Amino acid sequence: MSRFAEALASRTQIWGGWVVAPTIIGPEEFAAAGYHYVGFDVQHGYLDDADVAMLLRRTEHLPIATAVRLPSADPAPIGRVLDAGADAVIVAMVENPDQAARAVAAARYAPAGVRSFGPLRASLGHDPAALESRVSVFVMIETARGLAALDEICAVPGLAGLYVGPADLAISMGFAPADAWTHPEVRAATARIRKTITAAGLVAGIHAGSGKLGNLFAQEGFRMITLASESQALRRGAADHLSDAIGETRRATERGGYN
Repeated sequence: MSRFAEALASRTQIWGGWVVAPTIIGPEEFAAAGYHYVGFDVQHGYLDDADVAMLLRRTEHLPIATAVRLPSADPAPIGRVLDAGADAVIVAMVENPDQAARAVAAARYAPAGVRSFGPLRASLGHDPAALESRVSVFVMIETARGLAALDEICAVPGLAGLYVGPADLAISMGFAPADAWTHPEVRAATARIRKTITAAGLVAGIHAGSGKLGNLFAQEGFRMITLASESQALRRGAADHLSDAIGETRRATERGGYN
């Protein structure tokens, strides 16, 4: 069992950070803050295979699970990140059960799948069954077509769960990205997705984008919730520090200077 599966087995919710660019300390800071997993974004981020392999190696001894988001169910990229030690893969833009089945197959060796054998980390061992068992496969529901095929996708054997992309879902439904968290139709679709995933016995995940939205989605029953990327966390921390500094300077000026 991987750290990802262990976290899900021991908690109602697991909270995630997100990394979109090469970083030395990002995963370490998420781990130190108490996050349960960190996602590495190969779909929208500025990460290549070498970057992901380095980041996965750096997290090997950290108390945090790892997931990698990939743009498709292409078995070669999925196999490479799993060979490098990813605990989970999140496959984007899945719209039908065939795509979901291909994502699962990419994480399984023959005869159940099409994954090629080639572990890169000695610590993972060389037992195909053990290597398979530590991998959690998630597919993303983030389009109207995916929403229409939700029941069929949830029925695909081998999935650990489904992960909602609210912004793309809103766009696909004809709304603006900002409507993802406020428009009644999008919110109703998100709630329906969560209920269907849970009823199928799978893990319901979502990309929240903030702590407040993460709390909202946790109350609604989502279990795997990504809160912020390293760039968002840096921006918020930097803004808070600047605000504190400006505030202290103003208060000192109003008092006539520092003593």
